Amino acid sequence: MLRFVFLSLLFGLVLMLAGAAGVVWYILPQLPPVESLREVRLQTPLKVFTSDGRLIAEFGEKRRAPVTIEAVPPLLKQAVIAAEDDRFYEHPGVDWLSMLRAVLELAYTHEKKQGGSTITMQVARNFFLSPDKTYERKLKEVVLAYIIERELTKDEILELYLNKIFLGHRAYGVGAAAQAYYGVTLDKLDLAQMA
Repeated sequence: MLRFVFLSLLFGLVLMLAGAAGVVWYILPQLPPVESLREVRLQTPLKVFTSDGRLIAEFGEKRRAPVTIEAVPPLLKQAVIAAEDDRFYEHPGVDWLSMLRAVLELAYTHEKKQGGSTITMQVARNFFLSPDKTYERKLKEVVLAYIIERELTKDEILELYLNKIFLGHRAYGVGAAAQAYYGVTLDKLDLAQMA
C-alpha cells in the first residue's frame, strides 16, 4: 500500500513538472528580450523654461520625472514595498503565497478581486504585456518575472517600478507624483506625503 502511494505521488510530481515544462516551452518563444530593461527610455514631457530657469509649461500626456533608486528616500521605498510586495527582497520574482491567496479568493468568490502580483511581476506587465486579465498573460508574467529577477538586481527592478507606476493626475512614477501632488521633489517629501 505504501509503495502504491509513493508511486502515485511520484507520478503526480512528474506530471506536474512535465506540465510546467510544457507551459514554459510554449510561452518562452513569445516573450520579449528582458535585457531591454537595462536601456529603458521613459517618455518624459517637453518642458519650457524661462531664461532664468523657471518652468513655464509642460507638454505631453504623461508627467514623468525619472529618478535613480539612490534618490528615492528609504522611507518611501519601505512604504511602497510594504503596500505592494512586503516580501520583495525575499522571493525570486513570484510570491507563491500571495498567488495562492489570490487563487483561493477567486475560488471562494468567483471574482478576480485580489491580485497576487509582485513588484517584479508588475514590472513585467507594465513594460512588456497588456493589462488584459487572462490566464495566458498571467503565465507570461510569471515566467518574465523569473527571467527579470535573473537579469536585474532587486534595486534595478524597484527603480523601474517606481518610475513607471501610474499614480494619478497623469503622474507616472514617484518623482512626477511628488511634483503633481505637492509641488516638490522627492527629497522634500515628509512622512505623511510619502504615505
